[in-house]
Amino acid sequence: MRRLSILLAVAGLGIAGYLTTVQKSHYAQLLGVPVALLGLLGYVAILAALARDGERGRTAAAFLSLAGFGFSAWLTYVEVARLDAICIWCVASAICMTLLAGLSTMRLLAAPA
Repeated sequence: MRRLSILLAVAGLGIAGYLTTVQKSHYAQLLGVPVALLGLLGYVAILAALARDGERGRTAAAFLSLAGFGFSAWLTYVEVARLDAICIWCVASAICMTLLAGLSTMRLLAAPA
């Protein structure tokens, strides 16, 4: 699960990196910070957590990926309900984050107590 999580985080990192160059919507920034940059930093933080083995690393990866999942869900809502447009790269990032949230949560729950 950890290796698959790393692959997904690297894929998400690449997607978020690409998105930093193409977003133009009013919703492309949050408090003046590009949303894609937040995604890029989120994937970097998840990769850093995945690099740590142990309960703290698993907990951090689960927390970060669940937060990323929630943010991705909100952005998907904005795409559908507010912008009436779907960005395939944004959907791909949301899928990566959703899978990361699931895998990271499974890793955390499956860890020996």
